[in-house]
Amino acid sequence: MPAFPEIDAIRFEGPDSRNPLAFRYYDADEVIEGRTMRDHLRFSVVYWHTLRNPLSDPFGVGTAVRPWDDGSESVENAQNRARVAFEFFEKLGAPYYAFHDRDIAPEGATLGESNKNLDAVAKVLKEEQQRSGVKLLWGTANLFGNRRYMHGAATSCNAEVYAYAAAQVKKAMELTLELGGEGYTFWGGREGYQCLWNTDLKRELDHLGRFLHMAVDYAKEIGFTGQFYIEPKPKEPTKHQYDSDAAACLNFLRQYDLMDHFKLNLETNHATLAGHTMQHELEVTGSVGALGSIDANTGDLLLGWDTDQFPTDIYLTTQCMHAILKYGGLKTGGVNFDAKVRRESFEPIDLFYAHVGGMDAFARGLKIAAAIRAEGRLQSIVDQRYASWSDDLGADIEAGKHNFASLEKLMLEKGEAAANTSGRQEMIENLINEYL
Repeated sequence: MPAFPEIDAIRFEGPDSRNPLAFRYYDADEVIEGRTMRDHLRFSVVYWHTLRNPLSDPFGVGTAVRPWDDGSESVENAQNRARVAFEFFEKLGAPYYAFHDRDIAPEGATLGESNKNLDAVAKVLKEEQQRSGVKLLWGTANLFGNRRYMHGAATSCNAEVYAYAAAQVKKAMELTLELGGEGYTFWGGREGYQCLWNTDLKRELDHLGRFLHMAVDYAKEIGFTGQFYIEPKPKEPTKHQYDSDAAACLNFLRQYDLMDHFKLNLETNHATLAGHTMQHELEVTGSVGALGSIDANTGDLLLGWDTDQFPTDIYLTTQCMHAILKYGGLKTGGVNFDAKVRRESFEPIDLFYAHVGGMDAFARGLKIAAAIRAEGRLQSIVDQRYASWSDDLGADIEAGKHNFASLEKLMLEKGEAAANTSGRQEMIENLINEYL
């Protein structure tokens, strides 16, 4: 029996539609810059928020009404939930999904029991993938929920916890491979510290580097060729997490000789918690060829925690898609809706409203970003701003033909640098508003 009997497949009806269960901008087959919207955006639904989040908060129990879920931690309930998940994916028209291991199957009393539970649910997931054509964008392991990870997982002060985490990731990687996952993500929710007085920071970072090298080695051993990702976040649940922002992650990857094996999965709400914009994180990552995937959400700037709201701000999605197009688009990653409906939006249909709105917001951002690029006015302003670097002096500096002494000689002869030109920030902001 269907879990969403009143919902038909979501269709594209165009900008004039007033149907809240139709796409106004996301036309999956529309071609933009040589690729379909489907291929540009590679939308993915997350299992943890969409299928597992009870919509609780620190001040109240969950409000979510999920008629298909009997509330138990049984394998049977998990298998039924998997079938419901694919009904949702199909009706929404999402080509991908993503999960943590503990999202899809209950954790057992032992590692062996947990693995057995995973295998039982994975069988259903595989059947549903084959039936529906929906694919796994990436898998990951929950190395933060169980109390054993109170001190971290790959950075734990307890060597046996470290070993358990390695075993859990090993199984999650095997499962991701079995399900044809196109990537695997590491998010260090508790890989950080609360108090530096009791923390051997260097040792913990060395252990984390060793852990990720073991993952790289095991991927080669089992033939997993999917992309590895690290997802930055500065804090929450720990006071400081080692993957605090894109620059910190990239520095870590360079330090431990992992740059060839990892790209970043960036999230808007994590960027703002780090004191950055998502556009900043995308530019920092894209500029070194490390942009892999994004978690599509937003935070409430009046609140200081990870609210994981659905993205509806067209300015934000335009910034995201402009940067993504600039750096060659998403290949193995996608636009992954790591977002949850609000606690007051508790009915099953609200899951559709939220995802339809997010998909339309990113589709519109894609169209606007492509129009900005096609017209070229913005790029012309940027080119003019850096024009001196195309002249003889700038070109020679970039080519390594100058040193301090030669530049001093040149400026002693000239006496003063050429006058600066205006940055035209307000004009540029007005220009962007023209497209919105």
